[in-house]
Amino acid sequence: MVRGKTQMKRIENTTSRQVTFSKRRNGLLKKAFELSVLCDAEVALIVFSPRGKLCEYASSGMQNTIDRYQRLARDVQTNSKAIEQSVQSLQNLKYEYANMEKKIELLEVSKRKLMGEDLGSCSIDELQQIENQLTQSLSNIRGRKTQLFKEHIEQLKEKERILKAENRILREKVQALQQTILDRQIVPHNQSSPHTDVETELSIGIPERGNVCSPSEN
Repeated sequence: MVRGKTQMKRIENTTSRQVTFSKRRNGLLKKAFELSVLCDAEVALIVFSPRGKLCEYASSGMQNTIDRYQRLARDVQTNSKAIEQSVQSLQNLKYEYANMEKKIELLEVSKRKLMGEDLGSCSIDELQQIENQLTQSLSNIRGRKTQLFKEHIEQLKEKERILKAENRILREKVQALQQTILDRQIVPHNQSSPHTDVETELSIGIPERGNVCSPSEN
């Protein structure tokens, strides 16, 4: 006799529902046992009857299997969050990339207009705005150039001041050296000559009588 196909819906008859539960529960527990033995799998099965009675089977201990499941669930949850964050970051990067592309395109268009290119589509107001931007840019450039000139002049003045100070110091050293050389070349007045002990006297005129010898005395 061909067995009819069971409809997947709640059995309304209480007795039939209880009988069906007992048969299928036993079959489910048997299949769980066979799966753990034949395939060396860790199997845990928990079933509550309609009246709240617990039926369970665990090939390696129910608590061990539950702990393993919780660890794996946490890892899966952590990995899922990391994947979600990566996906969100990737979407943000795509969004930022698209915005940067638009900004770069706008900057390129503005640059060409400032260079005097692609002005055919510009209105009078846009041309006036471009002219104002160029005027302001030129004013900023001139201001910066003037500032650099002033800074350069100040640097040159500072170098000039340093060189003058060094020149003054060198001049003072040269003058002091020259004075030292002159002092060494000049002989002091109180220093006597080695021939000052010999006195010589030159007399002009008739010698005194007492000092003149007559011919007879010779």
